Amino acid sequence: MKYLIIALIVIALVAAFLYLENNIIDITRYSIKSDSIDNRIRIAHLSDFHSKPFKKVTHKLNNIKPDIICITGDYINDKEKNREKMLAYAKELTQIAPVYYITGNHERRLEGFDMLMAELEEAGFNVLLDRTAQTEIGGNKLAILGLDENQADFDDYKARKNGTYEYRDMSEYFRELEGAEGFKIVLSHYPENFEGLKQMNYSQYDFDLQLSGHAHGGQFILPLFGPVFSPGQGVRPKYARGSFGSRPMLIVSRGLGNAEFPFRLFNHPEINVITVSKAIQK
Repeated sequence: MKYLIIALIVIALVAAFLYLENNIIDITRYSIKSDSIDNRIRIAHLSDFHSKPFKKVTHKLNNIKPDIICITGDYINDKEKNREKMLAYAKELTQIAPVYYITGNHERRLEGFDMLMAELEEAGFNVLLDRTAQTEIGGNKLAILGLDENQADFDDYKARKNGTYEYRDMSEYFRELEGAEGFKIVLSHYPENFEGLKQMNYSQYDFDLQLSGHAHGGQFILPLFGPVFSPGQGVRPKYARGSFGSRPMLIVSRGLGNAEFPFRLFNHPEINVITVSKAIQK
């Protein structure tokens, strides 16, 4: 009986620890100076909800008061779990700030993809499928390119690992973005596409900021080892969290939910808050 009680206590402690690991939300803040901005703006970057209508996120966003919200894919998972709840949740997010959204690998696996995109548009999302949206916020012009990379099939992962995957040429969309005015943002689900591709990397183009997700921070982040694994990058993924480069800069979200693997370890869900302000002229 004593050992049973000890075992139950241990199980309860582990369950409580894992619950906290998956439900404590970190806010990671970044500051960017830009000649394209006159008045400071605040961007909230969210990624990889995986069908989790996270009430804590909306509470925190109400306190953050972002000017825009960018969602970089896997909003709904490929099993369409909580579909109606996530559509209702989309309306809640749009009450906080304008939402700019791109697809991830999970949405792209859905048979009803086009219907879901229409429903998200109806809920208020600006759904960007290989197009640039231009807007003005606080006297600043913004151009936001959303890429629909469609690297969703499981065979794609194998081909990328083997170096045989044929990436889409996104240059025409970047040329459209380069012709726009203002602060230029790229939304891409896959962070490794920023500079990890030999010829088609996105960092070669003229823009300010890329926001990406997908890697879930490596799912586990172990002391002395770092992020453990990401599909498409493999073990110890480089582009799993944090920022890379200056202009263009890549910021990678650790995401909010979980997909096939049900929990995180030393890797809390994350909201990125990016403050962009005018560069000081020297």
